Amino acid sequence: MPVYNRIAEIHEDMQTWRRDIHRHPELCFEEQRTAEIVAEKLRSWGIEVHEGIGITGVVGVLKGQGTSSKSIGIRADMDALPLQELNNFDHKSVIDGKMHACGHDGHTAMLLGAAKYLAETRNFDGRVHFIFQPAEEGGGGGDAMVKDGLFDRFPCDGVYGLHNQSSMPRGSFNVRTGPIMASADTAVMTIHGKGGHAAHPQLTIDPIAVGVQLYTALQTIVARNVGPVDNAVVSVTMFDAGTGVNIIPQQAKLTASIRAMTAQVRDLIEERMKEICRGIAATHNVTIDVEYERGYPSTVNHEKETLIAARAATEVVGVDNVNMDTPVRMGSEDFSYMLEACPGCYFFLGTNDETHFHSAHHPEFDFNDEVLSVGASLWAKLVEQQMPRA
Repeated sequence: MPVYNRIAEIHEDMQTWRRDIHRHPELCFEEQRTAEIVAEKLRSWGIEVHEGIGITGVVGVLKGQGTSSKSIGIRADMDALPLQELNNFDHKSVIDGKMHACGHDGHTAMLLGAAKYLAETRNFDGRVHFIFQPAEEGGGGGDAMVKDGLFDRFPCDGVYGLHNQSSMPRGSFNVRTGPIMASADTAVMTIHGKGGHAAHPQLTIDPIAVGVQLYTALQTIVARNVGPVDNAVVSVTMFDAGTGVNIIPQQAKLTASIRAMTAQVRDLIEERMKEICRGIAATHNVTIDVEYERGYPSTVNHEKETLIAARAATEVVGVDNVNMDTPVRMGSEDFSYMLEACPGCYFFLGTNDETHFHSAHHPEFDFNDEVLSVGASLWAKLVEQQMPRA
């Protein structure tokens, strides 16, 4: 793959940074050590550094050669997961119950590599904002940075982010225009019935029986209310009820994860869930409290910026390794908040080979270091193509 020669020369440095971060994982909004490492390295390369954005976020600002007012934002997430690592290599986590099981250590190292190269060469005319984001894993760090004035303080013509993908061949590139990842909402439905003795069900209003019917009814939302060409998921993942074998409980609780690709389908699902709960409650003479919480919005790529990212990827990995029509993914990503505030693109970089095949969030996952130079070269190519020197 035609990676930059200079980036290839610092490949071992990126690997060292990545493995050090892997060895010392930090959870959402706890990324103090990682942020300090990032800030120190950026400063050492002559990059202007801003810390504490969105609690533990870091932004590096680098001006190229020339007078252009163009600007680009490139984002990497820094946080780890609350998971016990089962690997045995030297750079495994030294902190029990925490590990980099999603490859954010690799994302951070690739962006640092691109920053080092661009700081040395400055072969561009404009301004690059290196965005190191906390708390992607459920903490909404992208939202926190945006609300902390990210794009007011560091205006960007476009913002770009990537995620490693172990199901894709190493060095391949997958993207699409429009929605690429789903929104993520949660609903907790508490059924209040009438408890009593299991031998006398006629004297009770059994919330478990109601819950079973509610579960079944919720499955009709995607099957019969969402259009067959639209993408949505309603998964009841918890059903809590009961304390004893001879007791009909007073209440039962169902918790659901809801995913949708568009705002319209997202609104439809929320409305139908509440309607179904009201109808079943009336039918069975119970009350059902619904706590519906909206999480990450869907990740929606902008057409112009998607083409920009694909053009850079083609230069680095070759046209045969660039897929512009990747299937949508029902997982979610808080880069979506940045894409709501600024035009941009989110894409996937393949990491799979015979030794790196575990999926993200697996206790034996490890980022494939062979991709570090590819990702860093892609970022460098994106900057130089979009902000060429006159």
